[in-house]
Amino acid sequence: MSGPWPERRCDFQQPSVGGRVQCMICPHHCRIADGAAGICLCRKNIGGTLRPLNYAHVTSAAMDPIEKKPLYHVHPGRSILSLGTWGCNFKCDFCQNWQISQQRAETQFLPPHEAVALARRQHSVGIAYTYNEPTVWFEYVLDTARLAREAGLINVLVTNGYIDPEPLEALLDVVDAMNIDVKSVTEAFYRRHCRARLAPVLETACRAARRCHVETTTLLIPGENDSPDEIEQLGDWIAENLGPDSPTHVSAYFPRYRLDAPPTPPATLERAWTILKTRLSFVYMGNVVTDAGSHTVCPGCGAVAVRRSGYRIDASGLHEGACGRCGRKLNMVC
Repeated sequence: MSGPWPERRCDFQQPSVGGRVQCMICPHHCRIADGAAGICLCRKNIGGTLRPLNYAHVTSAAMDPIEKKPLYHVHPGRSILSLGTWGCNFKCDFCQNWQISQQRAETQFLPPHEAVALARRQHSVGIAYTYNEPTVWFEYVLDTARLAREAGLINVLVTNGYIDPEPLEALLDVVDAMNIDVKSVTEAFYRRHCRARLAPVLETACRAARRCHVETTTLLIPGENDSPDEIEQLGDWIAENLGPDSPTHVSAYFPRYRLDAPPTPPATLERAWTILKTRLSFVYMGNVVTDAGSHTVCPGCGAVAVRRSGYRIDASGLHEGACGRCGRKLNMVC
């Protein structure tokens, strides 16, 4: 099957002038002419109604370690069915998955009930909506997540956080955890590199943290968002708004798509980790081999609660989401 799901219209739309329809999923608020699609490429005006072109169209379906999302404080060591489609409401010039985010890609058809059945057959802890931006897949994610919740599975979003409050609240009714990309703490970075705004992302993170487990990730790009001052601002914002126990990931960038900045030196990640650790309890480094930035260490007694070697996980130091030695809560979903 190709094209939009014939019985599904896009949620959160309203008529606009001249036969256009305004999409109200994300802060772009695209006014879309008949026959055209929005910035995300996948929400199309067909005869005066927005239809999701990518509904139930899956570009990637795999069982991944949940740590790969990355989510280090959600069911450590478990695997999760990970689904992605195509399209994105950002235009990041450094996109690591541009082949599916910035153009239409080949897909397989997987309706919501079949996705849930697949997760159960694979003994998955749940379903992660990932690889591209899941909020542009809103209707499919919402329909599938509702069925998954009924089946006793968790739902996880890996997202840029660029979504309006009302659709976000609908998702948060059925989402258990989110990893939100906070790509920078400056508006200039978002305008220059993503063609978007920072403020809605920060609002999403704050709203989500009140309803579900939230971890954040920042891809450090040399000369763009990796200065000590900016890392200090990032740590201060997370500590103040999400809490000092909010798990935080800093990851190494490699040249992709249209940006040719050099790869992130390991020393840059280590410097950022050191700065963030003065403000936050749980800081991790990604896309590098590291011990210091891999393990979950109890801030109370210093015991290693979760030891990670790649995707080999030893969570024997955990007890019901707390440190097995001293009992300190570690902001874990188990």
